[in-house]
Amino acid sequence: MNITSIFVLSLFIFLVLPTTVLGDCTCDPGTTNSGSNKSKALAYKVAAIASILVAGGIGVCLPLLGRAVPALRPEKDVFFIIKAFAAGVILATGFIHVLPDAFDHLTNPCLTGKAWQFPFTGFVAMMAAIVTLMIDTFATSYFKGKADDDGNAKAGSTTVNVEDGGGDHGGALHVHTHATHGHAHGSAAALSLHDLGAADLIRHRVISQVLELGIVVHSVIIGISLGASEDVKTIRPLVAALTFHQFFEGMGLGGCITQAKFKCRAVVIMAMFFSLTTPVGIAIGIGISSSYDENSPRALAVEGILNAASAGILIYMALVDLLSADFMNPKMQANPKLQLGANASLLLGAGCMSLLAKWA
Repeated sequence: MNITSIFVLSLFIFLVLPTTVLGDCTCDPGTTNSGSNKSKALAYKVAAIASILVAGGIGVCLPLLGRAVPALRPEKDVFFIIKAFAAGVILATGFIHVLPDAFDHLTNPCLTGKAWQFPFTGFVAMMAAIVTLMIDTFATSYFKGKADDDGNAKAGSTTVNVEDGGGDHGGALHVHTHATHGHAHGSAAALSLHDLGAADLIRHRVISQVLELGIVVHSVIIGISLGASEDVKTIRPLVAALTFHQFFEGMGLGGCITQAKFKCRAVVIMAMFFSLTTPVGIAIGIGISSSYDENSPRALAVEGILNAASAGILIYMALVDLLSADFMNPKMQANPKLQLGANASLLLGAGCMSLLAKWA
């Protein structure tokens, strides 16, 4: 999976999701929204687009400053603290924000029929976590194998060059010839360290891309829901809550992007894509607000399934790829103070994001 595939899949979600929830019958057509005020609601939506765009951009860019600020680099202790906070935010997003919404949608009385008596929310979340594990494993294995093949090809070409020009250096020629057959004892340690670093880099790149995909799915849904709403009482608290929500989520994603060490162009694309996802979702919601019905069976099913899938991805990524990897890191295991700080940061991040659930 690369950045292009994530962009195409997310674009598909942007285009298909709104059209699947238009023009469907309501569960309770007699209800009217007492807090509806279209002009005032539109003003809040425009403010939401601006504030969420800025907050998301700042959040995702803060960890990226590690390239310019030595104290924020991935090898520093402070980075572990920041990443633990961000992982807590992502974990709480999955458990506290996204999964309950999925349960509400997929257990709504408007979804009639025996088929909906099956616990689809837990099933979809479980399957999303399993599929994420498969993608995680296969993508890492594929790119690692490709990197190994490229490394072996380069090593072979280097050996040929040395042999061609090594007439008066028998000792050096002997060492390089043995290296071709895998017996270069002097360079074995350096080679293993290089391979380990390459494997970690590949792993971080896969993690950052899969995590962004999970966040994008969730961000599209909350953006469309906010943009389609006409209830001022609902929109007003959501503006502030979602602003902080995107800021904290951006920190988590930015930390993963930093460790992935992408080229500048890829970093800019991923950061901009995250920052724009929710504002574009709000704009789409504004465009379809006249015909969007959040209580229609089709809208409930589509949003519920996508929310459940997003929750499964986020929970898996937070527990397996972020927290487990860092908390079992030898550097943290050997530093009790760092462990204490990381645990406190994790609880703080999860607590802050859980508190936002009161408004969003």
